[in-house]
Amino acid sequence: MAKGTYTPRLQKKYEDLIRNDLLKEFKYKSVMEIPKLEKIVLNIGVGEAAQDSKKIRKVVDELGLIAGQKPVITNAKKSIAGFKLREGMPIGVKVTLRNKRMYEFLDRLVTIALPRVRDFRGVNEKSFDGSGNYAMGLKEQIVFPEIDYDSVETIRGMDIVICTTAKNDTEAKSLLTGFQMPFQN
Repeated sequence: MAKGTYTPRLQKKYEDLIRNDLLKEFKYKSVMEIPKLEKIVLNIGVGEAAQDSKKIRKVVDELGLIAGQKPVITNAKKSIAGFKLREGMPIGVKVTLRNKRMYEFLDRLVTIALPRVRDFRGVNEKSFDGSGNYAMGLKEQIVFPEIDYDSVETIRGMDIVICTTAKNDTEAKSLLTGFQMPFQN
């Protein structure tokens, strides 16, 4: 297979089916108005990294496995004495996924990771921000198959923000429903 010819399953589904469904549902005048995925941002807060900087390395490795690309370490913007935090200290890890990696991650999230969450009843449909972006949290990173359960020292939660070009929450929900996002009823 030549480099660059591979198209992720969900990207193909968007181009072939979802885009047309959204065009019919919302009656857009131009195809440029049809909402699409812009990026997915994954974030893990590592508050205890302020005391032990080695902990952040493990989180960087785990998030790198989950995302398929190297994450960046986020640092404190200002000092907070109550948390024993100084400006510039590492406090978290984040990665922004776009294009093919974004579609691949969303596919794994919806088909593999979310069904592995204990007592899963669907994601909250009220987690939209009013301008078409969806934020959700996972309580444990071990729901992803890339993470070896035996090598995990600490179970950590992660935030996932799905940014779309939708103008409102209704359009964004319709877009994510097309990707089989399991919303609660």
